[in-house]
Amino acid sequence: MSLNIFKQSIDLGDGRIIEIETGKLAKQADGSVVVKQGNTMLLATVVSNKDAKEGVDFLPLSVDYQEKYAAAGRIPGGFLRREARLSDYEVLISRIVDRALRPLFPEDYHSDTQVMISLISSDQDIMPDALAGLAASAALAVSDIPFNGPISEVRVAKIDGKLVINPLRSELERASLEFIVAGSAKDINMVEGEANEIAESELVEAIQFAHEAIKKQVAAQVELGRLVGKTVKRTYSHESSDEDLKKAMYAFAYDKVYAIAKSNSPKNDRGDAFGAILMEFIGNLGEGVTATTGFLAKKYFHDVQYDAVRALLLNEGIRLDGRKTTEIRPIWSEVGYLPSAHGSAIFTRGETQSLTTVTLGAKSDEQMIDGAFVNGYNKFLLHYNFPAFSTGEARPNRGVGRREVGHGNLAMRAIKKVLPADAENPYTIRIVSDILESNGSSSMATVCAGTLALMDAGIKLKAPVSGIAMGLISDEETGKYAILSDILGDEDHLGDMDFKVTGTKNGITACQMDLKVNGLSYEVLAKALDQAKDGRLHILGEIDKTMSAPREDFKPHAPRIVSMVIDKEFIGAIIGPGGKIIQEMQRETGATISVEEKDNKGHIQIFADNKDAIDQATTRIKNIVAKPEVGETYEGKVKSIMPFGAFVEIMPGKDGLLHISEIDWKRYESMDGIFQVGDEVKVKLLEVDKQGKFKLSRKALLPRPPREEAPKADA
Repeated sequence: MSLNIFKQSIDLGDGRIIEIETGKLAKQADGSVVVKQGNTMLLATVVSNKDAKEGVDFLPLSVDYQEKYAAAGRIPGGFLRREARLSDYEVLISRIVDRALRPLFPEDYHSDTQVMISLISSDQDIMPDALAGLAASAALAVSDIPFNGPISEVRVAKIDGKLVINPLRSELERASLEFIVAGSAKDINMVEGEANEIAESELVEAIQFAHEAIKKQVAAQVELGRLVGKTVKRTYSHESSDEDLKKAMYAFAYDKVYAIAKSNSPKNDRGDAFGAILMEFIGNLGEGVTATTGFLAKKYFHDVQYDAVRALLLNEGIRLDGRKTTEIRPIWSEVGYLPSAHGSAIFTRGETQSLTTVTLGAKSDEQMIDGAFVNGYNKFLLHYNFPAFSTGEARPNRGVGRREVGHGNLAMRAIKKVLPADAENPYTIRIVSDILESNGSSSMATVCAGTLALMDAGIKLKAPVSGIAMGLISDEETGKYAILSDILGDEDHLGDMDFKVTGTKNGITACQMDLKVNGLSYEVLAKALDQAKDGRLHILGEIDKTMSAPREDFKPHAPRIVSMVIDKEFIGAIIGPGGKIIQEMQRETGATISVEEKDNKGHIQIFADNKDAIDQATTRIKNIVAKPEVGETYEGKVKSIMPFGAFVEIMPGKDGLLHISEIDWKRYESMDGIFQVGDEVKVKLLEVDKQGKFKLSRKALLPRPPREEAPKADA
């Protein structure tokens, strides 16, 4: 069977090549490609139903990125030994691709659409997440699915002071900034990443640099689509329309919606007022209202809200809650609210509130990461929870969703940059942010509450971090635009941009941007970043009023950790046969002890919630690793008796021979009746022979008896 295989290559500019191939795998999908760089290979497929479901007025798009363990030559862990639900890492990559693709689908396209990206071959130094967006978009490019792309995603990093596209994994340890940037040939529409307190101008420079690489990857996809013959997309009709109903809705509701938007009402009151207008309009239609009419009425009412709120802001400069565009909502915060937590804080900004806790754990509390590409251990965890009551809703709790994973990851990136180095912080740290109220930017409230809770716990942060969410309202026809600081939930929903920026007073530590319109100029981006900096510094000032520096010491009930480094040869002695010694120490002292071999040394952590347990465990370990010194005196204990002497333990696990000739100055013919097992005896270490055996003496500590004078001869 002959195959129609088409390929395109992309040169990253330094000899590295990305290849895109279609026509060989998964040909029953609407579009499928294999993207390859080095030994890393991704299979991306896309399928979209021909028709939309009744009553759907949005795009039901699902994006799933999954790593096959065989790609890295590994068998999955767990009982089933097969790939399970997506890991947080896979969810985060899925979200990044979704956020880049979703804005580029036509607004009136509502068919169920599924994008699947699989890592089918892995190169441990070539990161697949930087290729996932390219693979997904290329699959759309070779399909007949309507899409206003192509787009692509790249990782941009500054390594040793130089910007690099898609750096090797091993190089990222030296990166001062690292961002995934997505966009089309014309515009950037998604940014996510972290940095070491960089200036705003550095972020703009990195985004511009990334966009140049994106343009080349987009051009390759356009050419691939042309070769395959998919330049003409399928026709569809997914929306009913009723222009008379739309005109009637605008005539009836626009002024009323405008007035409510201008009234500065609280969120819930405003929502109730908007809902009453819609219900009044539908009620006026009489008994002849069909399901289609009701559906369209809700759709047109949303359009009225969209236009009225944006017009109010652009024409009169008035926001929904009456603030100026640069104004931050009132803030109050408190630390130490929860007496039993190791650290806690409440951070409230407007109608958004986070209750955050910090828990300090031992090395055994580290998170084990078992993925096909990423595996190892993580000692800093941040979990974000968004219960339904935070928005006044009643909704079943179905576990952690993708949004919660994404928001928690952003806050984690922001705070991770100011944590003390591992050498200065032996703890596993878990932050949990529970959102108790939400009206915009709860992830940024998590950053602020997390900073306060860490300082309350006594963690020595390099500097406090705050975060702010920026918005944009723009009119392409008039060129008017307004940049909004500290956006509300409705401003996010009805606006053109959601740009979250976190940082210290010295610079940016993380950011996340999603753009919903075309044509964000770098001039507007730079202005938004400068405005975000002012807001960030204002919030840092409010944090400083509550707590300006970390506590000098941990809470009295917080656990303590003592770290020790020992010679590698003593690791076995501390663990003991089958773990007997270390388990006995943990049982008898109440401390948790972990031993790890690293850099040809033994690294020990002793973890306990009281000083006495720490001291007991430390003393026992020091006794095990102590090296007896020749000439020193030891209080020993008889462990066994042999015909030629006794073996005496002078330190835990260290026995020496007390030979029968070294017991006393007088001569013993046998060991009978001299010692009993368990007797304590003071001995001196005379010698350590070439085999490491200890030679002991008791008589060396006893006064030497005077010599008997020889009898005189008779005269």
